[in-house]
Amino acid sequence: MPEEKTKREAKTVVTGRHYRTGLPIDVTIANGHIENICLLEAELQEQLPWIGPGLVDLQINGYAGRDFNQAPLAKETVMELTRNIWKKGVTTYYPTVITNSEDKISQILRTITEACRTDPLSDSCIRGIHLEGPFISPEDGPRGAHGKSFVTAPNWELFQHWQEAAEGRITFVTMSPEWPDSDKFIRLCTESGVTVSIGHTNAAPEQIRSAIAAGAKVSTHLGNAAHLMLPRHPNYIWEQLAADELWACMIADGFHLPESVLKVFMKVKGDKAILVSDAVYLSGLEPGRYTTHIGGEVVLAPDGKLHLAENAKVLAGSAQMLVWGIQHLVKKGLCSLADAWEMASIRPSELMGLPTAKGLQQHAPADIVLFAFKDDGSLHILNTFKEGRLVSQA
Repeated sequence: MPEEKTKREAKTVVTGRHYRTGLPIDVTIANGHIENICLLEAELQEQLPWIGPGLVDLQINGYAGRDFNQAPLAKETVMELTRNIWKKGVTTYYPTVITNSEDKISQILRTITEACRTDPLSDSCIRGIHLEGPFISPEDGPRGAHGKSFVTAPNWELFQHWQEAAEGRITFVTMSPEWPDSDKFIRLCTESGVTVSIGHTNAAPEQIRSAIAAGAKVSTHLGNAAHLMLPRHPNYIWEQLAADELWACMIADGFHLPESVLKVFMKVKGDKAILVSDAVYLSGLEPGRYTTHIGGEVVLAPDGKLHLAENAKVLAGSAQMLVWGIQHLVKKGLCSLADAWEMASIRPSELMGLPTAKGLQQHAPADIVLFAFKDDGSLHILNTFKEGRLVSQA
């Protein structure tokens, strides 16, 4: 018992430059939380790494060759992926399960749940599961790379079946409100504590407004998974952008959205603009040609762009993690480092009601990242702490 008490009372001090003020600070960690933050002498700041809250990814399909959507999924894959993304500063994430057969989705959900049950570290990082489909648009364009044969109308009984397999861990659902009775499904999700996001949609403006009234709170990767050609106005992108109630998730990898669109989205949405990676399992791998189980032959280019092998203009998903998106926004002068970092940490935590929404403050969970921010605008993750424990070190 005395040994356990000593271990609980052990403290760690992390020193760095505050991501927002740039001032040097000591962060004292005890019992998994930030106990105190102390300001240091200013002349020390140039010698120190930057320090910010851990990154939170609401939409990630895989990383470093490990794929949440390759069935059958093994719990070891989930555990390995959890540990790998610490290297990229991600301390909280939502494994994203996309459109598939009923049985395969069930198997994937059960496996993620088993990993959380048997591995405390995975459980602490996975704050929920993001179900992206199959309740999406069947149309080419809005459907994206999702298999058309599995797309179906929102079905509460089917969703409950999957929620049972996930032991209640599905907390985020992407769906299209273009289907009949979508509002009823949205209300039932909202009442059960599940966040509903509009995405992969061909919904009419009035259907989007009705979905918001029923409880929809977010837009999934706004501006992507859309028709190549849209009516000038109205259309489903304008309608979601104009809805003050909706948060907006954006993929800022430099390929999914042009800088002008990112700038407009951020100005309109303000504090409700969020970064997601939407990274597929090829992220973190070497450039080259790959054969995938969803998109077929694809190419991961040296500049980080992932596209179809037969058409370089058609994206095959995102191959970049959140830190890349932060770096892109800052290098292009679209926002400050502090705002970009918060779009990938504090804001998604606020949306999902997580304690990490406190950020870098006293009594907040000690999910902390040390990083280098170089003169060329590049960001490099150095150390990652999860609940006060050093889990990754460059």
